[in-house]
Amino acid sequence: EHTLNSPSCCNECKTTADWLLSNTQVRPTVGIVCGSGLGGLAEMIKDPQIFKYSDIPNFPRSTVHGHAGRLVFGTLKGKPCVCMQGRFHLYEGYPIQKITLPMRVFKLMGVETMIMTNAAGGLNQDYKVGDIMIIKDHINMPGFSGVNPLSGPNDDRFGLRFPCMSDAYDRKLRKLAHDVAAELGYSDFLREGVYCVLGGPSFETIAECRMLHRIGADAVGMSTVHEVIVARHAGMRCFALSLISNRAVMDYDSEEKANHEEVLETGKLRAEQMEKLVSTIVAQLEHNAHN
Repeated sequence: EHTLNSPSCCNECKTTADWLLSNTQVRPTVGIVCGSGLGGLAEMIKDPQIFKYSDIPNFPRSTVHGHAGRLVFGTLKGKPCVCMQGRFHLYEGYPIQKITLPMRVFKLMGVETMIMTNAAGGLNQDYKVGDIMIIKDHINMPGFSGVNPLSGPNDDRFGLRFPCMSDAYDRKLRKLAHDVAAELGYSDFLREGVYCVLGGPSFETIAECRMLHRIGADAVGMSTVHEVIVARHAGMRCFALSLISNRAVMDYDSEEKANHEEVLETGKLRAEQMEKLVSTIVAQLEHNAHN
């Protein structure tokens, strides 16, 4: 009996990659994952070739409102890229290896750099709704209890048994993002901080928010980290942004409540600037592709 993450699982990845390679001319070097309400990046892609997740062999389906469920190939600012409009989450009931399967598929297709976006709750008291946070590090809560996409036999074709995570979020790409933001006049709402992932789907309690804040998290969400772990394992560079879409409720007298509609609403307001930031970063990637 094969476990999900045994090499047979990655025959799945290979089947999927081969199917995509034979169905598109694009040979992407950049992969982009769009978070809740942030699928607009895919609309900027030139000569798009679109595959519904439901048509791709072995691909899971996206079941969340605000996630389109399409894979878009094409060029962004002259760079061949692939963009996931909609991602998969633990709370949808997928095994964690299924959530991260696209990362290995992208690796097999030639992707070198992964750019991810998500919507997150702000824990840092200085953050405002609508701020964009560059993720500099993460706290992997499911990982503490053994829910890690790399558990099970290691697939040596992709990477090492014990991959390093202290450099998960590429320093050069983070610096590039600050430089680009300054050029675009975005510095006043650009932050850099630590993202904490939880399983969801229930939003955090007040006590949980207070705890996460105390242990050093600036923002909290339900995605991204699993993908980063698998992308880093396979040697891809990672850059990730959180759109602060609501402020975590920290005190018991507050009447505020977290809700998904609020998350999507903030996405609309800041989405264009986030798209501009990402596309300008992509445009400048060649200068540091192999540094």
